[in-house]
Amino acid sequence: MTLQEMVNQAASLYSDRKAVWFDQCNDEPPTFYTYATVVKLATELTAFLQKHCSHQGKCEIGLYCYPGINLPSWILGILQVPAAYSPIDPDAPPVLSTYFIRKCNLRYILVENDKIKKFQMSHVGWFSCNSSAVEHMGLTLFRTSWSHTDVNSQADNVNSKYEPFKAMGNSQPGNTVCPEQLEVKTSGGGYMDVGQKCSLAYVLHTSGTTGTPKIVRVPHKCIVPNIHHLKSIFEVTQDDMLFLASPLTFDPSVVELFIALTSGASILVVPNTVKMMPLELSAALFRHHHVTVLQATPTLLRRFGAHIIKSTVLSADTSLRVLALGGETFPILSLLKSWKHQENRTSIFNLYGITEVSSWATCYKIPEEVFSADFRTDFSVPLGSPLLGTTVEVRDDNGSAVLEGEGQVFIGGEERICFLDDEITVPPGTMRETGDFVRVQNAQMVFLGRKDNQIKRHGKRFNIECLQQAAEDLCQVEACAVTWYQQEKLILFVVPSGDLEERETLQELQKCLPAHAIPDELVRIKSLPLTSHGKVDISELNKIYHNHLNSRRRDSKLNGAEELWERLQYLWKSVLGFLGDSSGISRDAVFLHSGGDSLKALQFCDEIEMLVGRAVPGLLEVILSRTIEQVYTHILKTVFPDEDQLINNDNALKRKLSGNNGEEIHGKYGKLKSERNLEVVPGLISFLALSRGNHFLSMNFTKSLMQPHNTAQVRKNRILTVTNNANKTDWSSVQQLQAECSHVTTAELTLCIRWKSNTRKCVDASPLVIIPFKDEISASVYVGSHSHTMQAIDLDLGEIKWEKTLGDRIESSACISRCGNFVIVGCYDGLVYVLQSSDGETHWTFVTEDTVKSSAVVDPSSGLVYIGSHDQHLYALDIYKKVCIWKLHCEGGAVFSSPCLSSFPHHVYVATLGGLLLAVNPVTGNKIWKSFLGKPLFSSPHCNEKCVCIGCVDGNLYCYTHSGEKVWQFPTNGPVFSSPCISTSTKQEIFFGSHDRFIYCCNTEGNLLWKFEGTSSVYGTPFVFQSDDLKNKILLAAVSTDGTVWILNAKSGTAEGVAKLPGEVFSSPVVWGRKLVVGCRNDYVYCLDLCIMGEKEQQGC
Repeated sequence: MTLQEMVNQAASLYSDRKAVWFDQCNDEPPTFYTYATVVKLATELTAFLQKHCSHQGKCEIGLYCYPGINLPSWILGILQVPAAYSPIDPDAPPVLSTYFIRKCNLRYILVENDKIKKFQMSHVGWFSCNSSAVEHMGLTLFRTSWSHTDVNSQADNVNSKYEPFKAMGNSQPGNTVCPEQLEVKTSGGGYMDVGQKCSLAYVLHTSGTTGTPKIVRVPHKCIVPNIHHLKSIFEVTQDDMLFLASPLTFDPSVVELFIALTSGASILVVPNTVKMMPLELSAALFRHHHVTVLQATPTLLRRFGAHIIKSTVLSADTSLRVLALGGETFPILSLLKSWKHQENRTSIFNLYGITEVSSWATCYKIPEEVFSADFRTDFSVPLGSPLLGTTVEVRDDNGSAVLEGEGQVFIGGEERICFLDDEITVPPGTMRETGDFVRVQNAQMVFLGRKDNQIKRHGKRFNIECLQQAAEDLCQVEACAVTWYQQEKLILFVVPSGDLEERETLQELQKCLPAHAIPDELVRIKSLPLTSHGKVDISELNKIYHNHLNSRRRDSKLNGAEELWERLQYLWKSVLGFLGDSSGISRDAVFLHSGGDSLKALQFCDEIEMLVGRAVPGLLEVILSRTIEQVYTHILKTVFPDEDQLINNDNALKRKLSGNNGEEIHGKYGKLKSERNLEVVPGLISFLALSRGNHFLSMNFTKSLMQPHNTAQVRKNRILTVTNNANKTDWSSVQQLQAECSHVTTAELTLCIRWKSNTRKCVDASPLVIIPFKDEISASVYVGSHSHTMQAIDLDLGEIKWEKTLGDRIESSACISRCGNFVIVGCYDGLVYVLQSSDGETHWTFVTEDTVKSSAVVDPSSGLVYIGSHDQHLYALDIYKKVCIWKLHCEGGAVFSSPCLSSFPHHVYVATLGGLLLAVNPVTGNKIWKSFLGKPLFSSPHCNEKCVCIGCVDGNLYCYTHSGEKVWQFPTNGPVFSSPCISTSTKQEIFFGSHDRFIYCCNTEGNLLWKFEGTSSVYGTPFVFQSDDLKNKILLAAVSTDGTVWILNAKSGTAEGVAKLPGEVFSSPVVWGRKLVVGCRNDYVYCLDLCIMGEKEQQGC
């Protein structure tokens, strides 16, 4: 029997009874549908879907909606097609819901009418849709049509985060499951087949909080036994009222909904917002609608608070007959006793299960005698007995059954089987590994904790849930949770029930826990943060503790500026370990030159802020780059702004950072003097690095390198006579478009191929150009390709200096190290390669946990390298010591784009496919601020001294201040995959491309200056340049994806030159002098010469 057959059977018996109530908990009266109405509306929807959906074989239909009065009819209407319903949470990150839609290959999605705009905006650029309205049902049917456009090739980048994780069954003896078996089995041999018609009821995905969201397809045969058995255990009748507490994406919602609708009972639905308001929710449930059966997570129950639980939920006269708690560790018995009134007769159950064997596996009813005052206090609540059709086993590490003792739980059954991810068939009796550990005692299982909650601390291994259970047992604790913060600190979060003294609480815990289980710190909070499934949100708790650390300051009073100077010197010596040195500190002393490093600088910064009792903005940056006197002056301005300085500044070293002291110059195009005028810092390799988006990195030159106005460089090229036929200029193979292209009316520039280098597969990476100071060393181009190879090419001649084969394809653009001896590049094999720039030999490889498409950036002040990965982390690497200094989880969403470094303030910016833009402290890896844009970010952030900009697939370019305030957003008519290029001349301009074919120029106030329509979408980042040889104009190089290379006037947006490469281009151009270098999907990297009209014959073009 199927779920819909069970509902229709109940509807035939109770057609006039109320099936569903919807209460908005406002001034509007609640509304209801009878069983007859629910079935009627469902039948209308079924007829519509059968007409418009091709349901050959299995059919799965997405449902994008919030809970409402129509929800049961919508679900029933889908089931009757017959089809499986696939709930999509409108509040889920778009990158996750898109992954779910694509992974399930959903062809049809029903969208609630007032959510259509949200749906379309959340998935812009991912797929195209045709839609048909469903009359009188408040729904629109979207037929997805997965396009093969470049937009969706970008969407594949989202999948690459998840695709490597295939469904893995347990590896123990017995009935095990592995992907290889599942792909080849057929339904003819007694295997459950996902393709059997009418077999599936619903499709869900796990949350992905562990980094591996699974798709779970649930057959009717798996869930129906759950409904039958729990109806019997809870003794549900037509007189009951159940509450839809769980979101549709959490499989307990199926139990809540169908226990009610198959019994003639009523189901109460309220808006999601009401579930977050304890007073309103308790009034709706128990005063207005008299709910009799409540299934919830323990954390959701705790949200009511002890007072409401005692006075309403578990009071003597409560309407609640059944309270079933599951999805998390069952509350400590003493806490439950304190909640339950002595005369309360509510039956309380402990439910246990996993989504992979939907929904519940075991059930235990708490005996009434347990709540008596004289019952023993050490009673542990068991998980209970297996439900109908369910097999539960406990196995040790060797896979042997455990009859007494500890082991891991495995769940399965002949028909209690779901299909995970890409599984096609599953052997009957398959047992799924749960990751949960129990102790078997007297044939009962007592939960010990999850596998991933086990930690090693002070040399001892234990489960952090032991600390939580011990804390819950304390009378002063109403609710609590535990986190292992950054795998360093054990933090206990407590919602106090009254007065709570931290010292006394820790002393109580020491009486019942070993020393290695005592928390490092206790943090009071008002309530526990929840996930959408009603469980404790650990990531939010970690944020709370991080903010707690940032806000904690040591109380201290200073008696003026003179004492500040004295205390500052003491802290300087203390942090650097010089307290025994009686000599004074030179006012010119620089922290990093005095034995300090980045970690000591952080400690010094913390000590100073604790000393002055407040945050000092920009302090860490000053410590890292300025003298102690300048550090003192900086603090003085914050702490004693009105007091005269007591230090004679005339004696201070007036050293200023030159424009090229090793800092990356963001958004500036520098015009360099002739190479003969460059002054080199002795003993260091001097070079200039150019990469996409006008990122210039000049290392180890003195101040005379750049002119004051910092406009773009270009040293004059020597005119070369090329005799090597392989590298001879090839004018004919670049299609000249001036005569045939309406975009160009008075082109003054021509482009011809100087050389091209065959990489043997597509070149999507952008080139890195290195210009060494010494004439005897030629300039080089470094670029990788899909052929797994990295090439170093002579910029002038096009000769390959070296070629290195890496482990997989390369889309990451290379970065040069501070010393100039290494190039750093990411790879699809999950490695970050550090290669010697001279010969390509491997210096070091660093392993991430997923594909690396992000391009690295180097911090010139420290030499650290920052790079992102599809494993959702940003890494800070010391390539000289060959260590990872820190890594930061970016809160969901792969890091596809490249980090951006700001010198002042000292921030590193990173963006994710989950839609987050984060500012991070480059020294510590701590988050400074974040902004959620709601759509995937393929564009890389780019900044100048005032702001940071980034493009988004919602079609906007966003601009933020360095403190995280959104200043403006600039709209286009298509997704923005191009990274912005910020330049500085007399005014500051921002250049970027869009999928709508236009190249845009706007100012730093977000106003459009000009836009130029190209011939196709623009994915690459534009590049601004200037050359004396090209009439000293400020020009812009940009490429369309169809291979068209544009040279535009950066001030007016008019075309100065154009050419067409024989392949698609996703690479970004880089220009040095008259040479433009760019990769192409025809397997070549090209170097084009830019010539003024009339010079073509003169230069051999």
